[in-house]
Amino acid sequence: MAGTFDFKAAALAAAFAFLTSQVHAAETQSARADEGQVARGKYLVSIAGCNDCHTPGGMFGNPDMKRYLGGSDVGFSIPTQGVFVGANLTPDADTGLGKWTADQVVTALRKGKRPDGSEISGVMPWASYAHLTDDDAYAIAAFLRSLPPVANKITSYKSADTVPIAVSTVLPPDAYNALPAALK
Repeated sequence: MAGTFDFKAAALAAAFAFLTSQVHAAETQSARADEGQVARGKYLVSIAGCNDCHTPGGMFGNPDMKRYLGGSDVGFSIPTQGVFVGANLTPDADTGLGKWTADQVVTALRKGKRPDGSEISGVMPWASYAHLTDDDAYAIAAFLRSLPPVANKITSYKSADTVPIAVSTVLPPDAYNALPAALK
């Protein structure tokens, strides 16, 4: 019948519109929550100084922000253990954390363990980060996962290896004092 109002169809349309608006509101709220979590992670990464050890140029006071957190160009020497280089923390699937889950990032931060079970060097202050709250640890993971991927394979070196990059070394007083003046 032409001109007859279909209450059932109208009720279904109204219900659909209402549910759609609720889903959209929930998605918007979730996006805001995610944005807030990423912003918190960015703040924590900034105050923790992650940029210094994980961005090329960071240790020289001139970080390459196009490769932000994409892995260092300076190694840290631990006598008899080797030279350890700040890893690529971006979500690059081949050279960074792109294949790591948020839980695996949090485990690395708090326990110094990679997904394969190997230990992260003590140069990384994971023992201090073990005290992060769940919210803060997952915020850092969310922020790292939000970064643009940077393809930069990082290599650490054994004590006997020839090292092709700059190295930061902590020396005992006797070793430091024995260095030629040009190296001090």
